[in-house]
Amino acid sequence: MTSQSSSQGSSGTESPYSPDSLQGHFLISMPHMDDQNFDHTVTFICDHNEYGAMGIVVNRPLELELDALLQQLDMTPPPELASVPVYAGGPVQCDRGFILHRPNASDWSSSFAISDQLSLTTSTDILSAIADSKGPDEYLVALGYAGWGAGQLEQELIDNAWLSCPANLDIMFRTPAADRLQAAASSLGVNLDLLTGQSGHA
Repeated sequence: MTSQSSSQGSSGTESPYSPDSLQGHFLISMPHMDDQNFDHTVTFICDHNEYGAMGIVVNRPLELELDALLQQLDMTPPPELASVPVYAGGPVQCDRGFILHRPNASDWSSSFAISDQLSLTTSTDILSAIADSKGPDEYLVALGYAGWGAGQLEQELIDNAWLSCPANLDIMFRTPAADRLQAAASSLGVNLDLLTGQSGHA
């Protein structure tokens, strides 16, 4: 489930991508998930094509606040970042930062436009801007990512390891981390507490 790597994340609109691609979707782990890396997780899929998929877990905060991370990078963050969590984005490259964020006027050194509403940036210039209170209005900082090889995610869906739904940025950015899993499931009309082994791909 965590091999090599290869959205419209919106507030309830349909994804513009190929029906075979889950880019811009949430993956919601099923209750019987037996991989501790993904148990009780919501993963945002940043890229998905015939070569594989890459995503960021968005509901598993680390015991690390953003101000401490920025200080490790010799940046001086404002006090309010002491309450902003850094997330465990997945088991691959856990020492590397990945920032999901709303686009803004800045042109970051290493950035991928997932949609007109969401980008993924891996360069430290965005962290420097956040430390200077000049970063995006909404963002999520994660260490590591989740990666699937060609056909791997498709097989896991067949095996009922996941539910999927179009991503919702209200859930990603404005819902408390502890509530994101059920909030994502509720967008499908699903109560995870009532599910057993069966699932579905929405």
